[in-house]
Amino acid sequence: MDTGNLKSKTAKGLFWGGINNGIQQIINLTIGIILARLLNADDYGMIGMLAIFIAISSTIADCGFTNALINKKNTTHKEYNAVFWFNGFVGILLYLLLYLTAPLISKFYGNSDLTNLSRFIFICVFLGGFNLVHNAILLKELKIKEKALIDSISLIIAGSVGVATAFAGLAYWALALQTVIFSFLSTVLRWYFIKWRPTFHFDFTPIREMFWFSSKIFITNIFQYFSYNLFSVILGRFYNERQVGLYSQGQKWMSMGQTFIGGTIQNIAQPVLVQVTEDKVRQKNVFRKILRFGAFVSFPLMLGLAFVGKEFIVITIGEKWIEAVPFLQLFCIWGAFAYIWTLCTNLLLAHGKSDQYMYGMIITSILQLIIVLAVFKYGIFTMVICYLSIYFITLGGWLYLINKLVEIKWVEILKDTLPFLLITLFALFITWILTKHFSNNYLLFFSKVCLTALIYTLIIWKSNAVVFKESVNYFMNKNKIC
Repeated sequence: MDTGNLKSKTAKGLFWGGINNGIQQIINLTIGIILARLLNADDYGMIGMLAIFIAISSTIADCGFTNALINKKNTTHKEYNAVFWFNGFVGILLYLLLYLTAPLISKFYGNSDLTNLSRFIFICVFLGGFNLVHNAILLKELKIKEKALIDSISLIIAGSVGVATAFAGLAYWALALQTVIFSFLSTVLRWYFIKWRPTFHFDFTPIREMFWFSSKIFITNIFQYFSYNLFSVILGRFYNERQVGLYSQGQKWMSMGQTFIGGTIQNIAQPVLVQVTEDKVRQKNVFRKILRFGAFVSFPLMLGLAFVGKEFIVITIGEKWIEAVPFLQLFCIWGAFAYIWTLCTNLLLAHGKSDQYMYGMIITSILQLIIVLAVFKYGIFTMVICYLSIYFITLGGWLYLINKLVEIKWVEILKDTLPFLLITLFALFITWILTKHFSNNYLLFFSKVCLTALIYTLIIWKSNAVVFKESVNYFMNKNKIC
């Protein structure tokens, strides 16, 4: 692919990825606020306890083939067809297994209501098995605009149903309906926008050819989702639904902000980096440009959310969720840096280093499990701090690995990220000084947001930050980024 075309696709990918994730988070925010006011922590806890089963089952259904398809430079119908039928059959088998074992899940948590709930919500595992190839094509061809439309339509309709059923008093069933309907619509719309269709020719030879790469992604994702949902299992088993709900709320609001950044980068990083693997200098430049763009957006957004966390929770979903604030703030601190993790792992995958990605995630998950169990008796807050600290420690390992691939030095990483971090912290500090005597939550929230944004933007503008100029120029259609 020529340089100009890659630049254009990367710019469009970042733009539409940002639009997609931005719209999604606005929709999620609106729906989330309404549902959180209608439902309670126990309702969210019921769904939260099943999250790990959905995540791991969906990972098994995928088996890492989505990444394998994206990583292949020339993919044929034969390969798409093999993956489609393999994923579909696995999805059906997984749903049947989950359906039969639902009583055991209820017994594990000591809640009989989970049997019927899990049997219903696990339908999304079955549906997901039939949209993985279409999703891979969306990402591989950088059809971010179409993905934005698909996700937005699905969110609006599914969220509306969730809100309506919550108003009707269906409690946690409203959340389950929202989840399943979103999965159904996502599948249907991907089929509508992507014209590729499977054929009834069952040749699984390509599966064996891609297995070396995909199997490592599969194992990695299992550990990744286990790590991400570790607390929901521990809290659900040894505490109660309320604790799971409070933890889930804090994590959820952080995830919305982090998804805006990480999701945007995830959509374009691997496909773009794959196309420049033969030119290390060019790949390094692309990597650093995405790194700077992420720092420019991530630090003010995520650290800013932590800064206004208390006011945000009270204003949006009410005082009853105030105990979720510390969880939100802790996760936001990690969320500010999480995009670097995403970018590093995508660079590894672009070079076919799925084995290094796998070992890194296994080590991370094992360390998190060990440290959480070691500090279990000191309370949930201490567990979360120790759990997140492992992410920061292992981030150093990812940076070491990518340095070996494209010779990105620590000093270059700091040069690309540290200025944005320091400017963000300075803006937050000045805003705190100016607003520390405010007592009204609404005045405090809007003052913090506006002042921080104003100070940050003025400093970035006055410092002649290249990424800021490139972003403005692109949105004004005067230039292209990357």
